[in-house]
Amino acid sequence: MVTIRQNRDDAVFRAIADPTRREILKLLRHGRLTVGEIATNFQTSRPAISKHLRLLRTAGLVVSHKDGPASICGLNPKPLKGVDDWLEDYRMLWSKSLRNLKRYVEEPAKQRKEKP
Repeated sequence: MVTIRQNRDDAVFRAIADPTRREILKLLRHGRLTVGEIATNFQTSRPAISKHLRLLRTAGLVVSHKDGPASICGLNPKPLKGVDDWLEDYRMLWSKSLRNLKRYVEEPAKQRKEKP
């Protein structure tokens, strides 16, 4: 059974799978920008950037509001918590692997040769 949280996390993973959308999120980490300001950072068309922003809004990663004729976009990092939670198991795996590598490297060569 798929839960609402799983659906939301899946939407976030789909949203950050695209390099253009990841770059948009990176730009928004520094503060709010209009759609036009975001679009000037890319060689793609403004409608294409708007489509990316729509997907990011659907995933909850971007919030926007109108200010006169301009749409102001801001980052909402809360949905990325699901990505961080998912990566935690892999962090522990890498940490364990690195500790084992460190132990192996620091173990004298003579002891390594004596092991069966």
